This record gives sequence, C-alpha cells and structure tokens, in this order.
Amino acid sequence: MHQLALALHRKGYMVTGSDDEIFEPARSNLEKEGILPPATGWFPEKILPTLNAVILGMHARMDNPELQRAKDAGIKIYSFPEYIFQESRQKTRVVIGGSHGKTTTTSMIMHVLKQAGKKFDYLVGARLDGFDQSVNITDAPLIICEGDEYPASIIEKRPKFHFLFPHVAVITGIAWDHINVFPTFELYKEQFAIFIKNIEPGGLLIYNETDTVLKNLVQQYAGTGTRLQPYGIPEHSIKNGQTSITIDGVTGPLKVFGDHNLLNLQAAWYSCHEAGIDATIFVNAMASFTGASKRLELMAKNESTVVYRDFAHAPSKVKATIDAVKQQFPDRKLVALLELHTYSSLNEQFLAEYKGSMDKADVAAVFYSGHALELKRMPALPPEKAYNGFARNGLVVLNDKEKLLQWLYAQTYNNSNLLLMSSGNYDGADILTFAREITGGE
Repeated sequence: MHQLALALHRKGYMVTGSDDEIFEPARSNLEKEGILPPATGWFPEKILPTLNAVILGMHARMDNPELQRAKDAGIKIYSFPEYIFQESRQKTRVVIGGSHGKTTTTSMIMHVLKQAGKKFDYLVGARLDGFDQSVNITDAPLIICEGDEYPASIIEKRPKFHFLFPHVAVITGIAWDHINVFPTFELYKEQFAIFIKNIEPGGLLIYNETDTVLKNLVQQYAGTGTRLQPYGIPEHSIKNGQTSITIDGVTGPLKVFGDHNLLNLQAAWYSCHEAGIDATIFVNAMASFTGASKRLELMAKNESTVVYRDFAHAPSKVKATIDAVKQQFPDRKLVALLELHTYSSLNEQFLAEYKGSMDKADVAAVFYSGHALELKRMPALPPEKAYNGFARNGLVVLNDKEKLLQWLYAQTYNNSNLLLMSSGNYDGADILTFAREITGGE
C-alpha cells in the first residue's frame, strides 16, 4: 500500500493515508516523499466528500471508522487490485498467477524489459535489483502485474487476480495453499478457472503444461478466442555448477538455477516475446538476472560452503527449491532447514501435504515457534505431527530458537550447502550472522 502511495504521489496525485502502525521501511520511504501521516491512528473527520477515491488495504477491518465514514459519504472505495485496474484500463495488462514462481517470473519479465529499454509499469511482491519501488504507475502503455490468490479486501473477498483482466496471462502451476481462505483444493482450483475466464477476448494464456491439474483447467475453461501457449523446461545444460540456456538457437549463461527457475524463465520468454523482445535480447538480459529477494538468494559462501535463503513455505515450493540446489550441486551434501510459519503450514491437517518435499536433502530439519502459533491463534502443534506429516526418516523437528541455533552450529558444512527456507524470521534468530560465521564472513 505504501508503495502504491509513493507511485501515485510521483505521478502528481494528491495522496494521504493512515494506519495504526507504520513500520520500516515504509515509514522512512513515506517521510522522504513528504507524505508520512503526522500521527498514527484513524481520523474519520479527514474523510471528506471532496476525495476522489479511498483505496482500502487488505488488512483493514470492517469496523474501521474511516471506512465507515467513506461508505456513509458515498465516496468510491477500491481494493488495491481494483484501483490498479482503474489505472491500467488503457494499458496492455500482463498478469502472472500461480501457486509458485509468480514473483520470480514477474521479476524476470521486468528485468528483461528494462534491459531492452521498454517503458512499462509494474506491481511485484519483492525487492528487485535495479528497481527502487515494487509498484510503479505512470503513463506507460504496458503494465506487468504479479497476481495472487489472496482476498483483495474486507469488502471484496475475491482473489486479487480476479480484478486485473489480463491481455497476457501466465499461470505457473497450481498446488493447494492458503487453506484458511480455501479449505478445499477444489475451491482453490476454482479461483484459477475464474482467472482463465477473465482473460480479455483474443488474449494470450501462457501456462505450464507439465502441471496436469493446470493443463486440465486450461482445456476446460479457456475461451475459444484465447490464444494458448504451453511451456515446459527449455533447452539447457549444467557444467561445473553453471546453468546455461538456449532460446531459439541463442545460448547464454544464467545466475539462477533449478527446474522451477527454468520453467519461470520459459514463461518470461513467451511474455517478453509477446512484447516484441527477440531471443538475443532476452538471453543476454537473463545473463545478469540475479533473482528476486529471498528466492534462492545467496547469503554467504566460501570455497566449500554456500548458504542460500528462500521464501519457500508451501509444499511444492519447498520441494522445488531443495531439488534445484541438489541438482545444481549433486556432489555436495545439502543441509535443509524449513520454518513452518504460515497458517497452512502450521495446521495439523495440512502437514500431510509436505510428504516427500524434503526427501532429497541429506540433512533435514523443521522449525516452528510457539509465538507464531499464538499470533495466528492456533493450538499447540505437537512435534510428532510434523514428523508424521513430512514422513521423512531422520527429520529433526525443533520449536525452540536456542535449540535451533545449537542444531545449526552442530552441523558440519565442509563440501556442503545450507538451504534456509522461511516466510518468517526463525523467531528472531540471527541467521545472517550464523551464515557469515560458518563461511568465514564472505
């Protein structure tokens, strides 16, 4: 929300906002632009009929006094994605959806378009090198949007990507997630069926044909006027830990790796090709792509050890990330640590979805904190439930921060890679310092 505020302010709009708490880096960013609210809290007296619109964050409650005042005054109220659509009605809209790989695919497209000198707006869910914002709204003719399945707002509980009506749609794959919102897989799949049906007439659907669930949905719901572009893993090679790709006869090295990233790259290629980018420009640009923040992000390394961190939390993401590191470094031991932090991952009934996801790790551990369970108002999670869910011999289950650090320091890391997977922060454990210590500070 604060990134949208910055983008609209830079476009010349008069922007004001409010919140009960404003954290860093939002506070500093807003202050630098001169639009930091003078005080935290809610001020319904500032919601005047002269406002053109109110944009509602997804965490605002129905009893919010400013929301009530806006409704009483008849002011137009938008959710975040509804407003993005209003700003992009005259643009070509490229929307990337899917249970995994959305952020990376969106980031790849943005990176290539920037390298090619194309003018475009964007909405992406992570920090990306070369971009000082995660939202940009200008007069550009093209917008690249990461579209997720989470509800748009307390008023509009439909998924965000239902409001963006793409001309070019990408679906990277479907794997059940967000069980607090979609209690069954059938309900979850239905959201992607609606997304497919919302593609603009004559639009292009780029989809991962290696995902049989997705392939069946496309066959069932894609409109007769929708152009279809299936994709799989592109031609590539791995030599001495270095992956290279070949697109339309053009070959080049990559800084990213793994089958999941190769799939993301192929989706990005078809999206960029639709925007007028040729294979030479694409491959050359991808050679300098280092990945989105916390997506197989290099934390520290030396000659015998590399430490990566990744946002992976859903079962399909965990498996893809572990498989990628093991495939890239087949002769190195892989030590994998996963923090259970999301509502789904901490749910006893959902844990069985993780079965087999950590099997390719040589050493595997799962961590979760009582604090995370308390914040989500969830019951205690007995360690044996995690053992049973993952069904992996030798799995270590930890639920104390100090014991987690003890376990990490007790491992041997010579000729090894350490993979840290979490959407949380390990209950405040200083993982970055640990990573630097075991690699000698590099």
